[in-house]
Amino acid sequence: MINSLKTAFLLATIASLALILTTSHCLAQAPPLDGGLSGGFGGGLGGGFGSDSPAKFKVEAQFTAGTGDQPGMLYVTATMDPGWHIYSITQAPGGPLASKITIAEDPEKFEVLPPFQASPQPHKKSGTVFGPDLVVETHEKKVVWYAPLKIAAGVDPATLQISGGLYAQACKEVCDPPRTEPFVARLGEGVEIAGEPGAEEVIGGKITPQNRPKDGPLLKYIGLALIGGLLLNLMPCVLPVIGLKIISFVEQAGHSRAHAFMLNLWYALGMLLVFAILATVAMTMGLGWGQLLSYNGFNITMAAIVFVMALSFLGVWEIPIPGFVGRGKMAEAGEKEGVAGAFTKGIITTILATPCTGPFMGTALAWTQGKPPATIYAVFMSLGLGMALPYLLIGAFPKLIRFMPKPGAWMDTFKQIMGFVLLGTVVYIFTFILWPAMVPTMGFLFSLWAACWWINRTPITAPAMDRVRTWLEAFTFAGIMWILMFPGIDEIVSGRFAMGGLHDVMVSRFDSEYEEKKIDESVLAEILKDAKVDPSTLATEESELPWVPYTTDAFNKARVNRKTVIVDFTADWCMTCKTLEKFVLNTPKVRKAVEAGGIIPFKADWTHGAADEEVTALMEQIGTKQVPMLAIFSADKPNEPFVFYEAYSQTSLLEKLEEAGPSKE
Repeated sequence: MINSLKTAFLLATIASLALILTTSHCLAQAPPLDGGLSGGFGGGLGGGFGSDSPAKFKVEAQFTAGTGDQPGMLYVTATMDPGWHIYSITQAPGGPLASKITIAEDPEKFEVLPPFQASPQPHKKSGTVFGPDLVVETHEKKVVWYAPLKIAAGVDPATLQISGGLYAQACKEVCDPPRTEPFVARLGEGVEIAGEPGAEEVIGGKITPQNRPKDGPLLKYIGLALIGGLLLNLMPCVLPVIGLKIISFVEQAGHSRAHAFMLNLWYALGMLLVFAILATVAMTMGLGWGQLLSYNGFNITMAAIVFVMALSFLGVWEIPIPGFVGRGKMAEAGEKEGVAGAFTKGIITTILATPCTGPFMGTALAWTQGKPPATIYAVFMSLGLGMALPYLLIGAFPKLIRFMPKPGAWMDTFKQIMGFVLLGTVVYIFTFILWPAMVPTMGFLFSLWAACWWINRTPITAPAMDRVRTWLEAFTFAGIMWILMFPGIDEIVSGRFAMGGLHDVMVSRFDSEYEEKKIDESVLAEILKDAKVDPSTLATEESELPWVPYTTDAFNKARVNRKTVIVDFTADWCMTCKTLEKFVLNTPKVRKAVEAGGIIPFKADWTHGAADEEVTALMEQIGTKQVPMLAIFSADKPNEPFVFYEAYSQTSLLEKLEEAGPSKE
């Protein structure tokens, strides 16, 4: 008897606990007490669960196959019984239970591209039982969720089946327990989505800049390139090498017109050679202007060349090319610039100019996208000719530089000053060398310093074999140090890792500290919810824009949610980019316009262009691969951006932001 009572008591206790827990769960999901939204979103927390019938919603799904390079669409439709509702998939935490769509993924057959979008948009209401600030989002009657679908090559859409489920909770005056309703999507005709552009139009549509350079006569763009190349001489990237030409101009002033023109012609030919190589690279490898600087191996090589030039001007050693001397033993020879010196200076000047983009250059280069090889060469060579034009004119008319002082002791001081300027250029190159390679590169530069010092110990009057032996010893030492610093050449040219030696030590440290760029999802959710940005989380200065690191997913979410977006394509090696960011973008007036319009600013960092595949992909969609570039995507026309292909003013930027309009709520 006692045992029977104990058993009955235990069962009653378990049943009571189960009832309490179930009721608590229902209360946690209960709707507001204030009468709710239209369509039966009511008050009342009591009443238990609904009837014994299944949850008051049903789900069906289908997909379209897409055409060409455009993806298809997956549609998931939920239909609620009259008076019942479910909650949105974007319902914020801390309130009702958010619905969730799950897909049985099969990457070999298909890929669903997030995010799912809803049509119609959910009803929103704040000031409910969940708190005054929490917005409750509900769907009534019928809702269609849709997302782009990419079907793998070789898969027959007619035989494809996509399984999934919708996890949701249906509520009226009471709430049914949450449940998963399964579905199987098959090929269909699609579901008509009424209203404003959604994911299908935004993500599946082709990006077509509204101001892309129009087709026009070749002579027009040759002219723009010629002017752009001429103005490139005024860019700060060229200044470190301009001093080299000043020295040669002084020397040329004392020679015949024919001699001066010949030297400047060779200087121009050196410049044109580099532009011809850049045109070839643009056609064969698809590299944009300055993109060579995104390769670590190229940057290390440039740092080494500029460093040994600086050592020459500081008198540590003397490059055995007339016109590339420091002082001392070869001073007399150096006063007479030779063809090799002029040609080499032209090459180096042009390479150092690539981090900058002058006015008109961007438009001309963007126009060459997809053009025949002859057209590309014509535009690039016009750029080179424009850059070389001042030197050809000075060669033809030496009197243009009659204001230059006569050669004298001042040239020694000037050369040494230029040596320090070149060392400053090396420091600048270090700002975009990958972090694991910085210490090995510094070690290699020090070995070059030692090699140059060793070469300089052998007098120029020494027998030829002694000088040859000294050079071989110096090269051998530098080669050994290269192997110790960077054992693998392939990785340093194209990547970051697996190089061995000192580089491996730095990489292991880098691996433990490095994190792939990504946007904090909670920050992005806040941005997309009410188009406001918390400066304390994203901005470091009062005038700096609240930059969001560019990712394809975040960019698509912003456009699908009808936000006006700006994308700044930039790189650490692009001096023009940094100048624009300092004096145009990150300014109080622009920030005020961005915040007032709820505009989301994305920073698309192309410093290491070969690795930034998402950034490169967007640039290719826009139609050009070069920086600086800034694109403004309007909330009303998310696939028709206005693009600044080169430098721009604050006034023009503000005008285009006003034309684009604010983000939509």
